[in-house]
Amino acid sequence: MKRIKVCYHGNCFDGVSSAAVFSRFYSERIVNGQGDWEYNYQPMMHRAGVLFDEGAFDGNENAIVDFKYSSSPKLTWWFDHHKSAFLSPQDEVHFKADTSGKKFLDPAYKSCTKLIADVAQRNFGFDSAPMGELIHWANVIDGALYKSAAEPVEMKADALKLALVIESDRDQKLIEQIINDLKIKTLSEVARSPYVVERIDPLYLQHLNAIEIIAQNARVNGDVVFFDVAEYEMEGYSKFIPYYLYPDVTYSVSVSQSSFRSKVSVGSNPWSPRPRKHDLAKICERYGGGGHAVVAAISLEPGQLEEARKIAAEIVGELQT
Repeated sequence: MKRIKVCYHGNCFDGVSSAAVFSRFYSERIVNGQGDWEYNYQPMMHRAGVLFDEGAFDGNENAIVDFKYSSSPKLTWWFDHHKSAFLSPQDEVHFKADTSGKKFLDPAYKSCTKLIADVAQRNFGFDSAPMGELIHWANVIDGALYKSAAEPVEMKADALKLALVIESDRDQKLIEQIINDLKIKTLSEVARSPYVVERIDPLYLQHLNAIEIIAQNARVNGDVVFFDVAEYEMEGYSKFIPYYLYPDVTYSVSVSQSSFRSKVSVGSNPWSPRPRKHDLAKICERYGGGGHAVVAAISLEPGQLEEARKIAAEIVGELQT
């Protein structure tokens, strides 16, 4: 049996949605529903050092969705929408020289999911309509197209409950089941599946605890709210909590830590009474990170926590100017 390997942005609603849309497109329009193709998935996480290990591209065909580019000759497909899409200038040159017609970048898109759907429909005749609910919510969630900070923090919609599970649960078999179900079912059907529903309540309690921890540790400096939660288990907290608690700030900067990285997160408030004046991706790129103009991050080695704190302090100072 042949294998298509899909590397996607892990613990990310847009990453998981991108994997589902790409897989359905690939099945319907590239291999025409042939049953002799197996789909394997690998979550990718931003971290210091090498992002792609030797086993990442071990399929007959290999794809990356919603994650940085690789110049590996084994990479067949690539879709991304981040401003900081390349690990090096050489990778960008390699991408621009590609003539395969299977690698796509467009930072104008709010979500990679919609980028894949549009390109697949325009270039390959893919019918994305059956996945319309998923594509819509991926755009809302990754583009922060909410009415207020209360919407993503209070999580009343089915899509936001599913996003909570995707972004908080570390069971890779569970996430693969979600991807496979999203390929053939509506988002609402998957969100209401018993195996998803049973995980929502305990994860929501963790979410409420994260709100309390951030409130206890945050301090506001002018237009910036800063909090250091490195001593807590806080990987994957909602990035909208700071704006829910402090609606008048323009930016948030935080430091967190997990088993594989020390992380500086930098975001901007979509509902701020004052406009954003800084490109956050460009700021984070100076420290080896990146992302979007409105939200970005920097990943360092787990032992570089003090360096992360130093960088965060510098960014807070810059955002106040």
